Amino acid sequence: MNHQTGSSALMQALEGLNAEQLSGMRCGLEKESLRVRADGALALTPHPTALGSALTHPNITTDFSESQLELVTGAYGSPEAVLQELRLLHQFTYKVLAAQGDEMLWVSSMPCGLPTDETIPIARYGSSNVGRAKSVYRMGLSHRYGRRMQTISGIHYNWSLPGLSNAQYFSLIRNFRRHAFLLLYLFGASPAVCSSFVAGRQHELQPLDGPTMHMPHGTSLRMGRLGYQSDAQASLAVSYNSLEGYAASLHEALSRSYPAYEAVGIRNPGGDYNQLATTLLQIENEFYGTIRPKRVIFPGERPLHALRERGVEYVEVRLMDLNPFEPLGIDASTMRFLDVFLLHCLLSVSPPDTPQEIAALARNQHRTAARGREPGLELERDGREIGLLEWGSELLDAFEPIARRLDRDLMGSAQEGAYAQSLAQARERLARPDELPSARVLDAMAREHGRSFTAFARARSVQTRTLMLEQPLSQVDEQRLLALSVESLREQQRIESLDSLPFEVYRQQYTSPERLGRPLAVMV
Repeated sequence: MNHQTGSSALMQALEGLNAEQLSGMRCGLEKESLRVRADGALALTPHPTALGSALTHPNITTDFSESQLELVTGAYGSPEAVLQELRLLHQFTYKVLAAQGDEMLWVSSMPCGLPTDETIPIARYGSSNVGRAKSVYRMGLSHRYGRRMQTISGIHYNWSLPGLSNAQYFSLIRNFRRHAFLLLYLFGASPAVCSSFVAGRQHELQPLDGPTMHMPHGTSLRMGRLGYQSDAQASLAVSYNSLEGYAASLHEALSRSYPAYEAVGIRNPGGDYNQLATTLLQIENEFYGTIRPKRVIFPGERPLHALRERGVEYVEVRLMDLNPFEPLGIDASTMRFLDVFLLHCLLSVSPPDTPQEIAALARNQHRTAARGREPGLELERDGREIGLLEWGSELLDAFEPIARRLDRDLMGSAQEGAYAQSLAQARERLARPDELPSARVLDAMAREHGRSFTAFARARSVQTRTLMLEQPLSQVDEQRLLALSVESLREQQRIESLDSLPFEVYRQQYTSPERLGRPLAVMV
């Protein structure tokens, strides 16, 4: 693509955005964190009852493991509003954990010292059919990928702009995948891991002193070959050229049986469930990607059905590591950069993807995750090699008018130039790799923690715990969150009392291809 032509098209598209549409931009966060003991080992205790029901609480739930908390904010018009809610959820959670003992949240994306795979507890959601299905799905993940991989944690950024069509959202997604390397480079914060994570696995990591492995120029082991990767899913050639094409790819993966998973079976000889289905994907959420098109679903509805029936409502950015230097795992400046990045993806020319390009993007992702800070590193673009720093600099140049527009239309005098400032920080990091979060992690490990990943992450986790407990909740916020917890437990009991179907009938109905919705009559 001619990048000069692309720049002029971007300016035209930017001028076409009105201030009202920009003011309707919304963002929200979903933050995963492992619960750990004071010594940094995984906590094996149940999800605290005082935090409410993981099945029904709107803001506090669990991810793969019973020991893996997920804090979920609403969607707001500013990063500050999102972070304010996330902070309240943290303060409440830490207070509950402190009342029960000395557990804390692990501040790194890569996990703490882990027990044997089968000892990592799978999340439990009660006795209802929907709750059992969530646990059986996680049991399926453990059979397919191992439990260790599922303990990796991240922070998801949900983003929407009013008035966008499905085609515009998918145009954004294609460009996001092309340029995702820049986010991995700038914000990757997982260059090292405890050696217990790779015990018995093939890997390319290099040892540091003690039980720590790392990649010297790595940015995000979480998004590299050690993280959310799957040989089975590598066979999926999912295209993002239209909602219809995307939905068709997922439909096949959700309805085609996969021999290796057939061998696992739905149930074991004792009658316990191994997985929800023998298909390549049990449910939609099993499909790993750096970004997903999303739509809020009705109770019991399949996500693919919701997308087909009502279209894309927002995108979920899934490649952000937890930043261990930020108490909440992310800051407002990073969120503003994501706003600019996503608007650039939306407004720029976005050619259709091809199988060749999709393969090249996967190579770029792995290269940046493992070697992003390597001097002179080159990536693939349009069939040629280009320096990561050169390509990154081109993108930051293209972001300038978007940042200026957002500052003009959205920022009051108190935060004047906030978007331009986030862009300036990114430029500085691009020019000085030693200031990248991934480099700072390795530097802090070397200077203060005997080159030990676990000692570094444990110290940061203790520091964050202390900070949160020193900032007590207001009585009003505490009472509101306590009431939410109580109400969520009541709601779980209500759901359990209304169940009438045998679980096996529920499972068959929920996983049937008919529940995935009709293919669209026309591409939109």
